[in-house]
Amino acid sequence: MAALTKTDFSFENQTNVYHGKVRDVYTIGDDLMVMVATDRISAFDVILPKGIPYKGQCLNQIAASFLDATADIVPNWKLATPDPMVTVGYKAEGFRVEMIIRGYLTGSAWREYKNGCRELCGVKLPEGMRENERFPEPIITPTTKAEEGHDENISAEEIIAQGLVSKEDWETMVKYTRALFARGSEIAASKGLILVDTKYEFGKRDGQVILIDEIHTPDSSRYFYAEGYEEKFEKGEPQKQLSKEFVRQWLIDHDFMNREGDVMPEITDEYAQSVSDRYIELYEHITGTKFAPADSEGDIAARIERNVAGWLSNHK
Repeated sequence: MAALTKTDFSFENQTNVYHGKVRDVYTIGDDLMVMVATDRISAFDVILPKGIPYKGQCLNQIAASFLDATADIVPNWKLATPDPMVTVGYKAEGFRVEMIIRGYLTGSAWREYKNGCRELCGVKLPEGMRENERFPEPIITPTTKAEEGHDENISAEEIIAQGLVSKEDWETMVKYTRALFARGSEIAASKGLILVDTKYEFGKRDGQVILIDEIHTPDSSRYFYAEGYEEKFEKGEPQKQLSKEFVRQWLIDHDFMNREGDVMPEITDEYAQSVSDRYIELYEHITGTKFAPADSEGDIAARIERNVAGWLSNHK
């Protein structure tokens, strides 16, 4: 059960490194970023103590394929994928806001709605909705991008008033978010899936708004199976879904939501393998291709270092 949970590379001309919850980002010179999708997994803003084999590869390759499939809608940061777990691309100044778009009432939005909330991030919600019901049209519910701890819900008006994003850039991000979600929904539908909700991150490069980070992966998105959706919805049954929500639900079932005093349940090898299987299942569904595991028998970090160093030397 090989899994990459930590990286400590030193690439030629490396100027900075940032270790996120899941991704480790190495800055090369002033203009390039090497983003390594590790096998770490996080939920409720905490990194779980065991890595998930092949999770990083699944995430990286799904994101790369969607960045390519949406490049006609919005310019993005991607240049190449020199390793199955790595994307190299242009550096951009990221906005401190995440664009969350929801097509259905589920997850945290449903939990708030069930408790009486009828306005989310300044968006009015219809009365009488049920769990997993489709919204009349997708709603955008942005959050602030916190350095540490929880991201906070915020309205468009507050974003502009606080100067987090200019009015012009906000309108561009909204336009891109809706167009990306429409394209992602089309691609998902062609594979028998429903893109339920997702998040996008944008940055600015040379004065232009571009798409950065991952897109339409199970870490950033929720998918339902289209087959059986209506029947399950009518009966009020849980939807069969492919997303990280099943990990959150497993933690909730084990009484862990990262509250004070909560104890992280044991992540057994068997459970880690079952999560890996779910990620591979989504990869195969959403890409329509068989998953080809990268070599994990040897040293994964050494393989990545070799592949990235080779690409960087050729890119000079």
